[in-house]
Amino acid sequence: MSRLFSSASAARAAAARDTNLAELDDEEELDEEPGEVIESAPPLRVGEEREINAAGLKKKLLRAGRGWETPVSGDEVTVHYVGMLLDGSKFDSSRERGEPLSFKLGHGEMVTGLDQGIVTMMKGELALFTLPSSWGYGNLGAHDVPPGADIQYEVELLSWLTVMDICKDGGIVKKVLSGCDDRQTGDLDEVIVKYQVRLLDGSVVAETPEGGLEFYINEGHLCPALPKVLKTMKKGEKAVVTVQPQYAFGEQGRGASDGFPAIPSNATLNIDVELLSLKPILDVMGDLKVLKKILREGEGFHGPNDGETVRSKYTAMLEDGTVCEKLGFDKELFEFVIDEEQVIVGLDCAVATMLKGEFSQVTIRPEYGFGNEEVKLAVTTVPPCSTLIYEVELVDFTKEKEPWEMSVLEKIEAAEKLKKAGNDLYKIGKFQRAAKKYDKAVNHINEDGPFEGGEEKLVKTLRVSCWLNHAACCLKLKDFQGAIKLCSKVLDIEFCNVKALYRRAQAYMEAANLDLAKLDIQKALEVDPQNREVRSLQVMLKQLQAESNRRDAKQYANMFERMRKDTDVALKRLKVEKAQDDERDGPEVQTMDIDNPKRTVAEKAQEFKINTESQAMETETPPVDAAFAGNKMMVDLIER
Repeated sequence: MSRLFSSASAARAAAARDTNLAELDDEEELDEEPGEVIESAPPLRVGEEREINAAGLKKKLLRAGRGWETPVSGDEVTVHYVGMLLDGSKFDSSRERGEPLSFKLGHGEMVTGLDQGIVTMMKGELALFTLPSSWGYGNLGAHDVPPGADIQYEVELLSWLTVMDICKDGGIVKKVLSGCDDRQTGDLDEVIVKYQVRLLDGSVVAETPEGGLEFYINEGHLCPALPKVLKTMKKGEKAVVTVQPQYAFGEQGRGASDGFPAIPSNATLNIDVELLSLKPILDVMGDLKVLKKILREGEGFHGPNDGETVRSKYTAMLEDGTVCEKLGFDKELFEFVIDEEQVIVGLDCAVATMLKGEFSQVTIRPEYGFGNEEVKLAVTTVPPCSTLIYEVELVDFTKEKEPWEMSVLEKIEAAEKLKKAGNDLYKIGKFQRAAKKYDKAVNHINEDGPFEGGEEKLVKTLRVSCWLNHAACCLKLKDFQGAIKLCSKVLDIEFCNVKALYRRAQAYMEAANLDLAKLDIQKALEVDPQNREVRSLQVMLKQLQAESNRRDAKQYANMFERMRKDTDVALKRLKVEKAQDDERDGPEVQTMDIDNPKRTVAEKAQEFKINTESQAMETETPPVDAAFAGNKMMVDLIER
């Protein structure tokens, strides 16, 4: 064992003792992250030395590394090192032993200063670290290191393995041996995985064929740990995973299977796993009813937008493989415009997520297909409530200019065109699509645009018109908060806009906010007292307020009736208890009567009646007018 390991615990104890004595005037040092204090500092040049934290740890770059990645706490690093005093005398060296050292960063296996220094290094880098004694061996010293001595380490970072505690409880620990693709797996993805499972004694208890096994991650496989591991992997990655029993086969274990021996109860497993292939699956609509499996990646970063023309090939099939339709395979490709309802919704939305050249399989449930209708296609008839499978290739699409690529006049023309398209859609009841057109129009002429003079006035009018029309769509779609937000944008610019006040009042009424609706209606009538639509809305508001008042009065009446009944029950209970007490106290009462023989029977009866009525008056709740009680309760709530 190297001196670096054997004296690590002594060094930590010494450092802790020094810390207690100094009591850390600067408490922030306790929370200091490994690495350089000033993240914005320029990278070191070869031969340059710099302090890399507030404790005085220095780093001198002797040879630059490769790439840009650095290890993090928990990773297993492999290094060559030489430990020296400041006068150059060596006290430890892995090079002299002829074997590099491997250890986990941040696990206390080495002196603190080296943990902090190595996390700043890149693969292949050679650096000289100067450690203050508090981050070396402290006041105790070790071996050939005198107490309180500052020391130096020349370190070459040969490699490291990323170590991941997947469940954060030590139950599944993955050590990455190699990586490849940057694409991360997802829950729905279809993967081909190669693995070998061993017990701690090395015996193999499960293994895939050489070509691996294909399955969907979310369907699970082998044991609970494997899907969790696969969700952290990238295509081409190889890893070694240690799985504790609770994530493996637990107390039950597993019997012998497929020619492999049984897995004992509470067995810890070591799994060598490689992700050979990955077919990403996208939940297009967010409800698992349109799933796109990418069979061949496309190029570029952006797919087609709404209103852009796409050119494609596709084959439509039923779930049993029956071909319904094939388009785009002859001389001409199949063309359609995104978000223009020229194909079924599921296919439209799926193609909008594709890249140029991409080839995908799209599974579409009836809700986004032909629904419960029977539809005749080119090859065969699609029965009602059928799930369809499309194999689609996006050959190309026409990319429209982005707003930032347009001139001012082009932006205005595009916005007016989109507004007109929205109006046409609104007239035929396509409110969702119309709302998209209005929103896109506003994006072309937003407040950040460099509009001047007459253009600014035109743009303002166009923007207000689109907001109002979009608000009308929101009312139809029952998105009342969206309508309120859009009308408020208009009123921020034109505080007396009657349409905005009218539509916001409608939204407030639908959202049961009658007080705010009343304010908007009053303001609209101040601007336009003869507006018939606003007056009609005012009548409706008064009806709603009257209904609301009646409901409140009934609610309060019922509430106080329940309270009165509860009080009556309590009063009867008191009377019964009093009668029982009087029976138990009978002899005592007779004794008191004997002591006062002058009291007549009539006087006694009268006294009992007075006492009883007095107690009833103190206990009973008098009848309460419901409306008065309700108003009083509301006042009490406001005051509180």
